[in-house]
Amino acid sequence: MSSRSSSRPPFPQALLNYYCQEGYFHHVRAAADEALGRLGSDPVFLFYRAYGALRAGDIQESIRQLESIKNKQEVSLCTMMALIYAHKKSPNPDRDAILELDAKMKEQRKTAGQQALYFAGLFLWHLGREDKAREYVDRMIKVSGGGKEGLILKAWLDLTCGKETHIKKAVKYFDEALQEGNDVFALLGKAQYFEVRQNYSGALETVNQIIANFPNFIPAFIKKMKLQLALQDWEQAVETAHRLIPRENSRLGDLIRALDKLEPRNAQLFCKMALAFSRTCGRNQLILQHTQTLVERASDLASDNSEFATELGYQMILQGKVKEALKWYKTAMTLDETSVSALTGIIRCQLIQGQLEDAEQQLEFLNEIQQSIGKSGELSFLRAVLAMKKHKRQEEVLALLNDVLDTHFSSLHGFPLGVEYFEKLNPDFLLEIIREYLNFCPAQPASPGQSPSPLLKHCASVLETVIKTVPGLQQAIFLSAKVKYLSGDIEAAQSNLHYCLERNPSYADAHLLMAQVYLAQNNTKLCSQSLELCLSYNFEVREHPVYHLIKAQTQKKMGELSEAIKTLQMAKNLPGMRKPTASSKTKGKRIEIDASDRVSVFLELVEAHRLNGEPHEAAIILQDAINEFSGTPEELRVVIANADLAIAQGDVEQALTMLRNITPEQPYFVQAKEKMADVYLQYRKDKKLYAGCYRDLVEKLPSAHTFLLLGDAYLNIQEPDEAIEVYEQALKKNPKDPALASKIGKALIKTHNYSKAISYYEAALRSGQQNFLCYDLAELLMKLKQYEKAEKVLQQALDHEPVKNIKFIPLEIFDCSLFSLRAGKLEEVPRFLLMAEKHSSRTKLEPGFHYCKGLYLWYTGEPNDALRHFNKARKDSDWGQNAVYNMIEICLNPDNETVGGEVFENLDADIGNSTEKQESVQLAVRTAENLLKELKPQTIQGHIQLRIMENYCLMATKQKSSVERALNTFTEIVMVEKDHIPALLGMATAYMILKQTPRARSQLKRISKMSWNPIDAEEFEKSWLLLADIYIQSAKYDMAGELLKRCLRHNRSCCKAYEYMGYIMEKEQAYKDAAINYEMAWKYGNQANPTIGYKLAFNYLKGKRYVDAIDVCHKVLEAHPNYPKIRKEILDKARASLRA
Repeated sequence: MSSRSSSRPPFPQALLNYYCQEGYFHHVRAAADEALGRLGSDPVFLFYRAYGALRAGDIQESIRQLESIKNKQEVSLCTMMALIYAHKKSPNPDRDAILELDAKMKEQRKTAGQQALYFAGLFLWHLGREDKAREYVDRMIKVSGGGKEGLILKAWLDLTCGKETHIKKAVKYFDEALQEGNDVFALLGKAQYFEVRQNYSGALETVNQIIANFPNFIPAFIKKMKLQLALQDWEQAVETAHRLIPRENSRLGDLIRALDKLEPRNAQLFCKMALAFSRTCGRNQLILQHTQTLVERASDLASDNSEFATELGYQMILQGKVKEALKWYKTAMTLDETSVSALTGIIRCQLIQGQLEDAEQQLEFLNEIQQSIGKSGELSFLRAVLAMKKHKRQEEVLALLNDVLDTHFSSLHGFPLGVEYFEKLNPDFLLEIIREYLNFCPAQPASPGQSPSPLLKHCASVLETVIKTVPGLQQAIFLSAKVKYLSGDIEAAQSNLHYCLERNPSYADAHLLMAQVYLAQNNTKLCSQSLELCLSYNFEVREHPVYHLIKAQTQKKMGELSEAIKTLQMAKNLPGMRKPTASSKTKGKRIEIDASDRVSVFLELVEAHRLNGEPHEAAIILQDAINEFSGTPEELRVVIANADLAIAQGDVEQALTMLRNITPEQPYFVQAKEKMADVYLQYRKDKKLYAGCYRDLVEKLPSAHTFLLLGDAYLNIQEPDEAIEVYEQALKKNPKDPALASKIGKALIKTHNYSKAISYYEAALRSGQQNFLCYDLAELLMKLKQYEKAEKVLQQALDHEPVKNIKFIPLEIFDCSLFSLRAGKLEEVPRFLLMAEKHSSRTKLEPGFHYCKGLYLWYTGEPNDALRHFNKARKDSDWGQNAVYNMIEICLNPDNETVGGEVFENLDADIGNSTEKQESVQLAVRTAENLLKELKPQTIQGHIQLRIMENYCLMATKQKSSVERALNTFTEIVMVEKDHIPALLGMATAYMILKQTPRARSQLKRISKMSWNPIDAEEFEKSWLLLADIYIQSAKYDMAGELLKRCLRHNRSCCKAYEYMGYIMEKEQAYKDAAINYEMAWKYGNQANPTIGYKLAFNYLKGKRYVDAIDVCHKVLEAHPNYPKIRKEILDKARASLRA
């Protein structure tokens, strides 16, 4: 290029190219003006200024500016192209001028130099005409002999053309250009390449390189922020943003003011800024007011744009302003009669307003033209809503809803996680779909052992995607809690609700659901507290029947039946209860009262009267309910309740007659059949008729779910062979359902047919059901103590078919880690961790990944690093509780000593200051106690586990009174749970601390006689080690050795067992054997424990392995320079012996 071009600084030009690509055309003009002010009348920057004016809509001004530079050689070609474009965009195009310019351009193109070709290509690229731009750039590269600027632009063209074959080549050109030195435009392109490839870490590294070399290049910081968003590193994204703008200017109102100031005529940008915010804000009215303002600005700037009018309609829908929405959708149709999105909006309004016939006609029209316009998720959704409002069959509505999700998610393919992805994902739309699904789910949670509705599983999967992408969306977390509650996963529901209420204590619906959760746990005190809190934050909640319903259910559980009846009568008299379609309104919020809640009030009142010995009143209310809900889908719930009343009054035959009248076409047929089956089993004691109800269900409504219910029924009456046969039939209907395959395997295990179960799992795994069943098979192999086979299963699962769903990765690592530990192959775990990291850049964000990494570090003697990783998992609903327990154990026993053991007690007595150690122990106990407060167990076993941990904290103080208190608690637990191994170990440990060794030995011998199981594996190991410690103290080495071998049979990585074995051999002066065992302890302790290092070096010295002794001494001293005795007693002696 010319001297002028080579002396032109690349920074302003890269900035201008960035603004052009982002569509910030006012910025283009301003940046060009600034460059011209500093560098003089450079034709390139004059061209950029004119181009900015052209794209900002200032056509005449751009023509005037372009005319002044059209004879400047380096920009002549692009200027003529721009002039042709400008004339075509004019209200009255000058045809003669266009023809003249076109002729001149064609003439000049023949002799154009490399600069002219380059800027022509650049202009065409900015216009989005990649193919035409490529012709000019290829010619420019040929003319210049592979010029750097040409290569960079070619790379950008390849990157943005959308063709995979070209995208692959882009990075090669960027790298080639960068060999000549750092170039901001090339580096920005390379970062973009990594982003397209979803290698966000690589992109971030490249962006950091730009920031280091060009610290004033603002787009690099913007790109960095977007990449941090893609990595879901929210805090860092916000921090990067605050490097560019002050914290007080980071609100939506400030964004609008910035747009008014910096891009005042950029209609597209105003509208674009509103999209992601409005779809991810959870219908927050304040945010929607701002997004509405943004779209209104766009519409004001381009009042003839139908897309802006359509978007304004959607903004109104989000705010519940249906009439205004309809007005805007009709305006959009006036502007563009062919607008499908505007017509879709009109149909949505018609459905909300109950104009079903009009909506149906319009939908039929859109259905006919759908093949030409392409499939639309929103269109399928509106068809589903219409079908539901017209009381179509459940199967028809669900098929449409399934189609909505399939279409919607397939449209997201290829979008990297970013602002555009948030817009396309449209979490608000997905939550609408979930609410429709929930209309077909049971109103009450699944009972223990009962198969939850498959729809709930479907909902959970969608909500998981939404929450992963928008973790702050409270409605999604609330709906996830509701789904988990209805699925019977009460603990997970509670965790989600705690999250919601921590962030928004006035969330009335969350308080109501939390009250229901506490009620399901029989915790009436906390249930009442939740209701009171709900009322204190939102007094109008008294108008919601669910509030009174839960209150009455609490009163019923507490035996206050008269109060419960009064509460329900109050609910029954609420204004909204009298009209099936009504909803009560408050000043700030609209509270829906649906038919399901209304019928629940009636039925609960019937039950309360019955329990209160008032059958006549119960019958009257039930008759009211029959009259009230006749002809509605909820009528059948009343019939089932009527059957319940008949059963309670001893009229079983009458109940069965009512239930038989519910036909397969009606909703609640499945529930009616389940109720009949229970009657046959409980009141008639007839297993044959019990199973017959489920067989009839399968016959009338054959589906994977009903087959599953029949299989479960057979298992319930101890007929596993029949269950297996039915499950296999269900599997034929749904061959890809790993849950069914899992049930078959478990049924085979119930029949003790282990070899057939293994064969079955292996066959299922071969058929491709990889990531789910490998856990079941591995668990079975583990029970059969086939550890190496178990590990192999997991390894094949990872090698064969890499995990597609990130959430499975930590499970696989966890199982691989566990089996590597048990099989003595801990050194293989880092490979699994690395595989997981390579699988997806988001793996490192998974709490489960951090849990597994923490576990590995803990097993390999790195307690501090383990704590750091467990801490990152401790707030997660799946991994959090175990992470907290592990953190507590590390605090109480960081060096993994045998608590209560005496063999190694005095070996390290001279290390460190005893006062310092005491202070350290006190601090650790306080930390453990604080962590214990975070645990909120929901099960009986969970509460026992918490009590045991609390008392381990007491024992850690080594104060006699505290240890005695702990001992009393452990004894109480054992009185209730006879063979509770953790409690028995606690007793033994307490006795050892209290120097009551015979009593400790008695409890430990009791444990040693019990059969090992994987659940209590850790406690078994600790018990055997402690008993071995006692035997070693008494010089009963053979008995100790047997226990230690038992430890190693179950856990070949048991560092402590090898250490004790080494100690026994050393005592027997078998130094070579002692060294072999200490080698294993040193290996499995990750060469981190200096005490084991000392013992190993000492036995090497005794065994005359001087070089090995010196080597170990160096490793110990490198990590612990002041470790006592080792230098003088081993290192110096080994060196002297070597010299001798």
